[in-house]
Parts: sequence; C-alpha cells; structure tokens
Amino acid sequence: MTMSLVCVDASLVVALLIPERFTRLAWEAWQRWVQDECQIVAPMLIHYEVTSAIYRKAFQGLISSEDALKAVEQYLALNIRKTDPEELPLRAFDLAGMLKRPNTYNAHYLALAEILDCPLWTADERFFNSAHMFSAHIYWLRDYLSGR
Repeated sequence: MTMSLVCVDASLVVALLIPERFTRLAWEAWQRWVQDECQIVAPMLIHYEVTSAIYRKAFQGLISSEDALKAVEQYLALNIRKTDPEELPLRAFDLAGMLKRPNTYNAHYLALAEILDCPLWTADERFFNSAHMFSAHIYWLRDYLSGR
C-alpha cells in the first residue's frame, strides 16, 4: 500500500497548537490524516515559521511564555517529515513571482506540494485566495468541512 502524502504549512500547524479560528478544523483534519496513515510533509522552513509565529504570539501577550514553550515542544513532537528537494527553491521562486508575493515563504510549501504531487493544506485564507487560481494543489482548511 502506498502511503498518501499531505503537505501542511505553518499556518495550519500553528492552528493545531494555539487556540484560534481554525483550531478545531485543524485537529479534525490532522486526526483524519493520522487515522488514514498519511505521511505529513513540509519544507524545512516550517521549523522557523512555526517557532516564529508562536514566539510572536507570546511577545504580543496573546499567550504566556510558558504556553508558547509548550506549543513549540508539541510542534516538535508532531510527526511531520521535513524535506527540501533540490528543485524546491527554484520552483518557489517561480511561484512567488506568479503569485506576486514579496517573499517566497508560502511559495515553498506550494512548490513542495507540486513537486511531491500532493495536496497542500493551509489555514491562511489570503494565501489560499492568491494561489488557488494557479495551482490545484492548494486547499483551504475551512473547505475541510465540505470533504474536499
């Protein structure tokens, strides 16, 4: 049996770890992927983005430092395979240009999903709205309700 791949971005992982708008949906999706024995993947960039987003929430006083540290520890315990195929930076560069983005961060996740030919799930509505016209690989977490 071939294991299905699911790519996740930092917005989805942060939603798993810090209570916010899509936390319940993020957990439903995550539990389904684990139940279905999907391999969850992301570029190495996810380490920096998740840690930074959690730290920023603590810095802004939205969560305590203790809760932030626990969230980072929980993130490290998640079974996410980090991979950066050699062609990832070039594809991310191209995608960022197509999406008219000022940086390539989000484009790295989409590029990985395209390279691995798997869905990318995001909780970032703006990113989804800018990218879904260019790629059939991106899915918005809110659409998880519709079984997409």
